[in-house]
Amino acid sequence: MLCAVQMEAQIGRRFPSERKVVTDPKTGVELVFLTTKSGTGDSKIYQTHNQWTSDGRWVIFRSDRVKGEAMAVNEETGDIVQVTEGGYTGMLCVARKSMKLYHMRAVDDKDGKRTGMAVIEVNLERLFADSEAGLLQHKAAYERVCGVIPSEMCSEGDMALDGSETFVYFRLDKAFAAQMPIAEPIAPNFGPRHMGAGPGGIGKMDLQTGKAEPVVAVHFKVGHIQGNPWHPGEVIFCWETGGKAPQRTWMVNADGTNLRPIYRETEHDWVTHEAVISADELVIAIIGHRPIDNSERRSIDGLEKFAMSDEWGPCGTKEYPTGIAVVNMRTRQLTMEGQVDGDNFWHVAGSQDGNWVAGDDFARELWLIDRHTKERILLTAGHKTTARDHVHPTFKPDGTEIEIQSAMLSDDGRSMNICIVRLPQHLIERYK
Repeated sequence: MLCAVQMEAQIGRRFPSERKVVTDPKTGVELVFLTTKSGTGDSKIYQTHNQWTSDGRWVIFRSDRVKGEAMAVNEETGDIVQVTEGGYTGMLCVARKSMKLYHMRAVDDKDGKRTGMAVIEVNLERLFADSEAGLLQHKAAYERVCGVIPSEMCSEGDMALDGSETFVYFRLDKAFAAQMPIAEPIAPNFGPRHMGAGPGGIGKMDLQTGKAEPVVAVHFKVGHIQGNPWHPGEVIFCWETGGKAPQRTWMVNADGTNLRPIYRETEHDWVTHEAVISADELVIAIIGHRPIDNSERRSIDGLEKFAMSDEWGPCGTKEYPTGIAVVNMRTRQLTMEGQVDGDNFWHVAGSQDGNWVAGDDFARELWLIDRHTKERILLTAGHKTTARDHVHPTFKPDGTEIEIQSAMLSDDGRSMNICIVRLPQHLIERYK
Protein backbone atom coordinates (compact mmCIF):
# COMPACT_ATOMS: atom_id res chain seq x y z
CA MET A 1 0.00 0.00 0.00
CA LEU A 2 2.81 2.41 0.93
CA CYS A 3 4.55 1.63 -2.36
CA ALA A 4 1.38 2.47 -4.30
CA VAL A 5 1.02 5.81 -2.50
CA GLN A 6 4.66 6.66 -3.22
CA MET A 7 4.24 5.85 -6.92
CA GLU A 8 1.16 8.08 -7.12
CA ALA A 9 3.13 10.98 -5.64
CA GLN A 10 6.35 10.36 -7.57
CA ILE A 11 8.24 13.17 -9.23
CA GLY A 12 7.92 12.80 -13.01
CA ARG A 13 4.44 11.30 -12.89
CA ARG A 14 2.52 12.23 -16.05
CA PHE A 15 -1.07 13.38 -16.43
CA PRO A 16 -3.05 13.43 -19.69
CA SER A 17 -3.36 16.62 -21.68
CA GLU A 18 -6.29 18.92 -20.92
CA ARG A 19 -5.21 21.50 -23.51
CA LYS A 20 -8.09 23.38 -25.12
CA VAL A 21 -8.02 26.35 -27.50
CA VAL A 22 -10.83 28.88 -27.02
CA THR A 23 -11.59 32.05 -28.96
CA ASP A 24 -12.47 34.91 -26.65
CA PRO A 25 -16.10 35.72 -27.53
CA LYS A 26 -15.62 39.45 -26.86
CA THR A 27 -12.22 40.15 -28.44
CA GLY A 28 -11.56 37.25 -30.82
CA VAL A 29 -8.16 36.65 -29.23
CA GLU A 30 -6.97 33.03 -29.02
CA LEU A 31 -6.82 31.60 -25.50
CA VAL A 32 -4.90 28.37 -24.93
CA PHE A 33 -6.10 26.71 -21.74
CA LEU A 34 -3.33 24.37 -20.63
CA THR A 35 -5.49 23.03 -17.81
CA THR A 36 -9.29 22.82 -17.94
CA LYS A 37 -10.49 20.76 -14.97
CA SER A 38 -12.29 22.29 -12.00
CA GLY A 39 -11.41 21.53 -8.39
CA THR A 40 -7.74 20.71 -9.05
CA GLY A 41 -6.37 23.73 -7.20
CA ASP A 42 -4.47 25.14 -10.16
CA SER A 43 -2.84 28.56 -9.85
CA LYS A 44 0.07 30.28 -11.52
CA ILE A 45 3.31 31.34 -9.87
CA TYR A 46 3.05 34.91 -8.59
CA GLN A 47 3.32 37.54 -11.31
CA THR A 48 6.67 38.87 -10.02
CA HIS A 49 8.45 35.62 -10.98
CA ASN A 50 9.37 33.78 -14.16
CA GLN A 51 6.84 31.13 -15.22
CA TRP A 52 8.52 29.40 -18.20
CA THR A 53 11.42 26.97 -18.35
CA SER A 54 14.54 28.22 -20.12
CA ASP A 55 13.67 26.35 -23.34
CA GLY A 56 10.31 28.17 -23.48
CA ARG A 57 8.34 24.93 -23.75
CA TRP A 58 7.03 24.31 -20.23
CA VAL A 59 5.03 26.40 -17.76
CA ILE A 60 5.49 25.63 -14.06
CA PHE A 61 2.40 26.00 -11.86
CA ARG A 62 0.88 25.14 -8.50
CA SER A 63 -1.77 22.46 -8.23
CA ASP A 64 -3.53 20.04 -5.90
CA ARG A 65 -3.53 17.22 -8.45
CA VAL A 66 -0.98 15.75 -6.08
CA LYS A 67 -1.41 17.53 -2.76
CA GLY A 68 1.47 19.85 -1.96
CA GLU A 69 3.36 19.27 -5.23
CA ALA A 70 4.13 21.48 -8.24
CA MET A 71 3.43 20.69 -11.88
CA ALA A 72 4.73 21.58 -15.33
CA VAL A 73 2.63 21.67 -18.48
CA ASN A 74 3.96 21.54 -22.03
CA GLU A 75 2.59 24.43 -24.09
CA GLU A 76 2.47 22.46 -27.33
CA THR A 77 1.30 19.00 -26.24
CA GLY A 78 -0.52 19.82 -23.00
CA ASP A 79 1.29 17.00 -21.18
CA ILE A 80 1.40 17.60 -17.42
CA VAL A 81 4.34 16.38 -15.33
CA GLN A 82 4.82 16.46 -11.56
CA VAL A 83 8.06 18.34 -10.80
CA THR A 84 8.42 18.09 -7.01
CA GLU A 85 8.20 15.22 -4.54
CA GLY A 86 8.04 15.56 -0.78
CA GLY A 87 6.33 18.94 -0.92
CA TYR A 88 7.48 22.52 -1.26
CA THR A 89 6.69 25.74 0.55
CA GLY A 90 6.36 29.26 -0.73
CA MET A 91 7.66 30.48 -4.07
CA LEU A 92 8.62 28.39 -7.08
CA CYS A 93 11.68 29.90 -8.80
CA VAL A 94 12.15 28.87 -12.44
CA ALA A 95 15.65 29.53 -13.81
CA ARG A 96 16.01 31.49 -17.05
CA LYS A 97 19.55 30.32 -17.90
CA SER A 98 19.17 26.58 -17.28
CA MET A 99 16.49 23.90 -17.02
CA LYS A 100 16.36 24.18 -13.23
CA LEU A 101 13.63 24.79 -10.67
CA TYR A 102 14.34 26.01 -7.14
CA HIS A 103 12.03 25.81 -4.15
CA MET A 104 12.08 25.50 -0.37
CA ARG A 105 11.10 22.55 1.79
CA ALA A 106 10.73 22.59 5.56
CA VAL A 107 13.19 20.43 7.53
CA ASP A 108 12.19 18.95 10.90
CA ASP A 109 14.14 16.85 13.39
CA LYS A 110 13.02 13.42 14.62
CA ASP A 111 10.81 15.08 17.24
CA GLY A 112 9.01 17.19 14.67
CA LYS A 113 10.76 20.43 15.61
CA ARG A 114 11.54 22.80 12.73
CA THR A 115 15.29 23.03 12.18
CA GLY A 116 15.44 24.96 8.93
CA MET A 117 14.37 25.48 5.35
CA ALA A 118 16.10 23.43 2.67
CA VAL A 119 16.65 25.02 -0.73
CA ILE A 120 16.08 22.36 -3.41
CA GLU A 121 17.29 22.36 -7.02
CA VAL A 122 15.35 20.23 -9.53
CA ASN A 123 17.01 19.14 -12.78
CA LEU A 124 14.06 19.55 -15.14
CA GLU A 125 15.90 18.52 -18.30
CA ARG A 126 16.72 15.08 -16.89
CA LEU A 127 13.31 14.74 -15.27
CA PHE A 128 11.33 15.52 -18.43
CA ALA A 129 13.46 13.14 -20.52
CA ASP A 130 13.10 10.23 -18.09
CA SER A 131 9.39 10.90 -17.60
CA GLU A 132 8.73 10.83 -21.35
CA ALA A 133 10.80 7.65 -21.76
CA GLY A 134 9.06 5.92 -18.86
CA LEU A 135 12.39 5.47 -17.06
CA LEU A 136 11.78 7.37 -13.84
CA GLN A 137 14.27 7.00 -11.01
CA HIS A 138 14.21 7.87 -7.32
CA LYS A 139 13.81 11.60 -6.69
CA ALA A 140 17.47 11.80 -5.66
CA ALA A 141 18.33 11.51 -9.36
CA TYR A 142 16.60 14.83 -10.03
CA GLU A 143 16.86 16.79 -6.79
CA ARG A 144 19.84 18.41 -5.12
CA VAL A 145 19.75 19.98 -1.67
CA CYS A 146 21.68 23.23 -2.11
CA GLY A 147 21.74 23.91 1.61
CA VAL A 148 19.59 24.40 4.68
CA ILE A 149 18.79 27.87 6.05
CA PRO A 150 18.74 27.70 9.87
CA SER A 151 15.26 28.07 11.36
CA GLU A 152 16.28 31.14 13.34
CA MET A 153 17.01 32.92 10.03
CA CYS A 154 14.05 31.79 7.94
CA SER A 155 10.82 29.87 8.51
CA GLU A 156 8.81 30.68 5.37
CA GLY A 157 9.25 30.26 1.66
CA ASP A 158 9.35 33.76 0.13
CA MET A 159 12.31 33.26 -2.22
CA ALA A 160 13.76 34.70 -5.44
CA LEU A 161 16.65 33.86 -7.76
CA ASP A 162 19.41 36.40 -8.23
CA GLY A 163 20.10 37.42 -11.82
CA SER A 164 23.33 35.41 -11.75
CA GLU A 165 21.34 32.31 -10.73
CA THR A 166 24.18 31.43 -8.34
CA PHE A 167 22.26 32.32 -5.19
CA VAL A 168 18.73 32.92 -3.91
CA TYR A 169 17.24 35.59 -1.70
CA PHE A 170 14.88 34.82 1.16
CA ARG A 171 12.95 36.66 3.87
CA LEU A 172 14.58 36.88 7.28
CA ASP A 173 12.53 36.07 10.34
CA LYS A 174 11.54 39.06 12.44
CA ALA A 175 13.53 38.04 15.52
CA PHE A 176 16.69 37.53 13.47
CA ALA A 177 16.29 40.88 11.70
CA ALA A 178 15.87 42.60 15.07
CA GLN A 179 19.46 41.68 15.97
CA MET A 180 20.84 43.55 12.94
CA PRO A 181 21.55 47.27 12.48
CA ILE A 182 18.46 49.16 11.26
CA ALA A 183 18.71 52.82 10.26
CA GLU A 184 15.09 53.86 10.86
CA PRO A 185 12.77 53.54 13.91
CA ILE A 186 10.80 50.28 13.77
CA ALA A 187 7.48 50.86 12.00
CA PRO A 188 4.16 49.83 13.57
CA ASN A 189 1.35 48.16 11.63
CA PHE A 190 -0.24 50.32 8.95
CA GLY A 191 -3.83 50.21 7.73
CA PRO A 192 -6.96 48.20 8.58
CA ARG A 193 -5.35 44.79 8.00
CA HIS A 194 -2.93 45.39 10.87
CA MET A 195 0.11 44.38 8.85
CA GLY A 196 3.46 45.88 7.96
CA ALA A 197 5.18 46.21 11.34
CA GLY A 198 8.93 45.72 11.39
CA PRO A 199 11.56 44.71 11.63
CA GLY A 200 12.08 42.64 8.52
CA GLY A 201 14.95 41.67 6.31
CA ILE A 202 16.44 39.73 3.43
CA GLY A 203 19.04 36.96 3.41
CA LYS A 204 20.77 35.03 0.65
CA MET A 205 22.09 31.52 0.07
CA ASP A 206 24.91 30.46 -2.25
CA LEU A 207 23.51 27.60 -4.35
CA GLN A 208 26.87 25.84 -4.63
CA THR A 209 28.24 26.12 -1.09
CA GLY A 210 24.95 26.32 0.79
CA LYS A 211 26.20 29.27 2.82
CA ALA A 212 23.32 31.40 4.14
CA GLU A 213 23.89 34.95 5.35
CA PRO A 214 21.90 38.14 5.92
CA VAL A 215 21.79 40.92 3.33
CA VAL A 216 19.89 43.73 5.03
CA ALA A 217 17.44 44.48 7.83
CA VAL A 218 14.77 47.17 7.53
CA HIS A 219 12.21 48.84 9.79
CA PHE A 220 9.15 47.27 8.13
CA LYS A 221 7.72 43.90 7.03
CA VAL A 222 9.34 42.68 3.81
CA GLY A 223 7.31 41.13 0.98
CA HIS A 224 7.40 40.30 -2.74
CA ILE A 225 11.16 39.68 -2.96
CA GLN A 226 12.46 39.73 -6.56
CA GLY A 227 15.89 39.35 -8.06
CA ASN A 228 16.61 41.49 -11.11
CA PRO A 229 17.12 38.87 -13.88
CA TRP A 230 19.11 41.32 -16.03
CA HIS A 231 21.16 42.94 -13.26
CA PRO A 232 22.85 40.36 -10.98
CA GLY A 233 23.37 41.41 -7.39
CA GLU A 234 20.24 43.53 -7.17
CA VAL A 235 17.13 42.67 -5.14
CA ILE A 236 13.76 44.43 -5.22
CA PHE A 237 11.13 44.11 -2.49
CA CYS A 238 8.20 45.89 -0.88
CA TRP A 239 6.85 47.13 2.44
CA GLU A 240 4.03 44.63 2.84
CA THR A 241 0.92 46.00 4.56
CA GLY A 242 -1.69 44.12 2.55
CA GLY A 243 -2.63 47.41 0.85
CA LYS A 244 -1.30 50.96 0.73
CA ALA A 245 2.13 51.41 2.34
CA PRO A 246 3.92 54.56 3.49
CA GLN A 247 6.68 53.64 1.00
CA ARG A 248 5.93 50.53 -1.06
CA THR A 249 8.89 49.85 -3.37
CA TRP A 250 12.51 49.28 -2.30
CA MET A 251 15.77 47.87 -3.62
CA VAL A 252 19.19 46.97 -2.23
CA ASN A 253 22.42 45.44 -3.49
CA ALA A 254 23.18 41.81 -2.66
CA ASP A 255 26.01 42.91 -0.35
CA GLY A 256 23.59 45.04 1.69
CA THR A 257 24.71 48.40 0.30
CA ASN A 258 22.67 51.16 -1.33
CA LEU A 259 19.31 50.47 0.31
CA ARG A 260 16.88 52.94 -1.26
CA PRO A 261 13.24 53.54 -2.21
CA ILE A 262 12.41 53.14 -5.90
CA TYR A 263 9.30 55.25 -6.53
CA ARG A 264 9.11 57.84 -3.75
CA GLU A 265 5.37 57.94 -3.33
CA THR A 266 3.22 60.57 -1.59
CA GLU A 267 0.42 59.93 0.89
CA HIS A 268 -2.00 60.19 -2.06
CA ASP A 269 -0.44 57.30 -4.02
CA TRP A 270 -1.66 53.74 -3.51
CA VAL A 271 1.14 51.73 -5.12
CA THR A 272 0.90 47.98 -5.50
CA HIS A 273 1.98 44.83 -7.37
CA GLU A 274 5.39 45.96 -8.58
CA ALA A 275 7.36 43.74 -10.96
CA VAL A 276 10.81 44.01 -12.53
CA ILE A 277 10.36 44.03 -16.32
CA SER A 278 13.83 44.90 -17.66
CA ALA A 279 17.33 45.67 -16.44
CA ASP A 280 16.38 49.20 -15.41
CA GLU A 281 12.59 49.21 -15.11
CA LEU A 282 9.94 48.39 -12.54
CA VAL A 283 6.26 48.37 -13.46
CA ILE A 284 3.77 49.36 -10.76
CA ALA A 285 0.03 49.85 -10.40
CA ILE A 286 -1.13 53.14 -8.88
CA ILE A 287 -4.78 52.52 -8.11
CA GLY A 288 -7.69 54.95 -7.82
CA HIS A 289 -10.61 52.83 -6.71
CA ARG A 290 -12.02 55.11 -4.00
CA PRO A 291 -14.36 58.12 -4.54
CA ILE A 292 -12.68 61.52 -4.59
CA ASP A 293 -15.29 63.25 -2.42
CA ASN A 294 -14.87 60.69 0.38
CA SER A 295 -18.61 60.00 0.35
CA GLU A 296 -19.95 56.76 -1.08
CA ARG A 297 -17.91 53.69 -0.17
CA ARG A 298 -19.53 51.31 -2.62
CA SER A 299 -18.46 47.70 -2.95
CA ILE A 300 -16.72 46.73 -6.17
CA ASP A 301 -17.08 43.28 -7.70
CA GLY A 302 -13.73 41.55 -7.70
CA LEU A 303 -12.22 43.85 -5.05
CA GLU A 304 -11.82 42.97 -1.39
CA LYS A 305 -13.79 45.19 1.04
CA PHE A 306 -10.71 46.20 3.04
CA ALA A 307 -9.52 48.23 0.05
CA MET A 308 -12.26 50.80 0.66
CA SER A 309 -11.33 51.52 4.29
CA ASP A 310 -10.54 55.09 5.40
CA GLU A 311 -7.75 53.70 7.58
CA TRP A 312 -5.43 53.73 4.57
CA GLY A 313 -5.42 57.52 4.60
CA PRO A 314 -6.14 60.05 1.79
CA CYS A 315 -5.08 57.78 -1.06
CA GLY A 316 -6.42 55.62 -3.85
CA THR A 317 -8.56 58.16 -5.70
CA LYS A 318 -8.38 59.51 -9.24
CA GLU A 319 -7.84 63.06 -8.02
CA TYR A 320 -4.19 62.26 -8.69
CA PRO A 321 -2.62 60.25 -11.56
CA THR A 322 -3.41 56.53 -11.48
CA GLY A 323 -2.90 53.53 -13.72
CA ILE A 324 0.03 51.47 -14.91
CA ALA A 325 3.34 53.27 -14.43
CA VAL A 326 6.94 52.35 -15.21
CA VAL A 327 9.77 53.57 -12.99
CA ASN A 328 13.37 53.76 -14.17
CA MET A 329 15.37 52.36 -11.25
CA ARG A 330 18.51 54.31 -12.24
CA THR A 331 17.06 57.79 -12.86
CA ARG A 332 13.88 57.40 -10.74
CA GLN A 333 11.86 58.84 -13.64
CA LEU A 334 8.23 57.67 -13.67
CA THR A 335 6.17 57.31 -16.86
CA MET A 336 2.40 56.85 -16.75
CA GLU A 337 1.40 54.29 -19.37
CA GLY A 338 -2.39 54.33 -19.08
CA GLN A 339 -5.52 53.61 -17.06
CA VAL A 340 -8.72 51.73 -17.76
CA ASP A 341 -11.99 53.70 -17.93
CA GLY A 342 -14.27 53.33 -14.92
CA ASP A 343 -12.05 50.71 -13.31
CA ASN A 344 -8.45 50.22 -12.18
CA PHE A 345 -5.46 48.15 -13.06
CA TRP A 346 -4.54 45.81 -10.21
CA HIS A 347 -1.78 43.35 -11.20
CA VAL A 348 0.66 44.53 -13.85
CA ALA A 349 3.39 43.18 -16.11
CA GLY A 350 5.64 44.30 -18.95
CA SER A 351 7.57 42.88 -21.88
CA GLN A 352 11.34 43.07 -21.52
CA ASP A 353 11.69 44.59 -25.01
CA GLY A 354 10.06 47.79 -23.76
CA ASN A 355 7.09 47.66 -26.14
CA TRP A 356 4.19 46.54 -23.95
CA VAL A 357 2.70 46.66 -20.48
CA ALA A 358 -0.33 44.68 -19.40
CA GLY A 359 -2.69 44.68 -16.46
CA ASP A 360 -5.78 43.05 -15.07
CA ASP A 361 -8.68 45.07 -13.68
CA PHE A 362 -11.20 44.33 -10.94
CA ALA A 363 -13.53 42.75 -13.53
CA ARG A 364 -10.79 40.17 -14.32
CA GLU A 365 -10.28 41.63 -17.78
CA LEU A 366 -6.79 41.70 -19.31
CA TRP A 367 -5.57 44.82 -21.09
CA LEU A 368 -2.50 45.55 -23.20
CA ILE A 369 -0.94 49.01 -23.60
CA ASP A 370 1.49 50.02 -26.33
CA ARG A 371 4.25 51.94 -24.53
CA HIS A 372 5.09 53.92 -27.67
CA THR A 373 1.60 55.12 -28.65
CA LYS A 374 -0.31 54.55 -25.35
CA GLU A 375 -2.95 52.62 -27.31
CA ARG A 376 -5.00 50.48 -24.91
CA ILE A 377 -6.23 47.10 -26.17
CA LEU A 378 -8.63 44.71 -24.45
CA LEU A 379 -7.15 41.23 -24.91
CA THR A 380 -9.63 39.05 -23.04
CA ALA A 381 -12.64 39.23 -20.71
CA GLY A 382 -15.11 36.89 -19.05
CA HIS A 383 -12.83 35.40 -16.41
CA LYS A 384 -15.48 35.77 -13.67
CA THR A 385 -15.35 38.09 -10.67
CA THR A 386 -16.39 35.10 -8.56
CA ALA A 387 -13.00 33.48 -9.29
CA ARG A 388 -10.82 32.49 -6.36
CA ASP A 389 -8.20 35.05 -7.38
CA HIS A 390 -7.30 37.72 -9.93
CA VAL A 391 -5.76 36.72 -13.26
CA HIS A 392 -2.20 37.96 -12.38
CA PRO A 393 -0.64 38.43 -15.86
CA THR A 394 2.99 37.57 -16.63
CA PHE A 395 4.72 38.03 -20.00
CA LYS A 396 6.66 35.23 -21.63
CA PRO A 397 10.31 36.33 -21.99
CA ASP A 398 9.97 36.67 -25.78
CA GLY A 399 7.02 39.06 -25.35
CA THR A 400 4.59 37.12 -27.55
CA GLU A 401 2.38 35.62 -24.84
CA ILE A 402 0.90 36.39 -21.44
CA GLU A 403 0.09 33.72 -18.88
CA ILE A 404 -2.96 34.21 -16.67
CA GLN A 405 -5.06 32.13 -14.30
CA SER A 406 -8.72 32.01 -15.26
CA ALA A 407 -12.10 30.79 -14.05
CA MET A 408 -13.67 31.17 -17.50
CA LEU A 409 -14.13 27.40 -17.92
CA SER A 410 -14.73 26.48 -14.28
CA ASP A 411 -17.89 24.65 -13.26
CA ASP A 412 -18.10 26.32 -9.86
CA GLY A 413 -17.15 29.87 -10.90
CA ARG A 414 -14.18 29.82 -8.54
CA SER A 415 -11.71 27.17 -9.67
CA MET A 416 -8.90 28.47 -11.83
CA ASN A 417 -7.04 27.10 -14.82
CA ILE A 418 -3.72 27.93 -16.45
CA CYS A 419 -4.29 29.95 -19.62
CA ILE A 420 -1.97 31.41 -22.27
CA VAL A 421 -3.08 34.57 -24.06
CA ARG A 422 -1.16 34.95 -27.32
CA LEU A 423 -0.80 38.48 -28.60
CA PRO A 424 -2.48 38.84 -32.01
CA GLN A 425 0.06 38.40 -34.80
CA HIS A 426 -0.24 41.97 -36.05
CA LEU A 427 0.78 43.22 -32.61
CA ILE A 428 3.70 40.79 -32.39
CA GLU A 429 4.93 42.10 -35.74
CA ARG A 430 4.34 45.78 -34.92
CA TYR A 431 7.89 46.45 -33.69
CA LYS A 432 9.87 43.79 -35.54
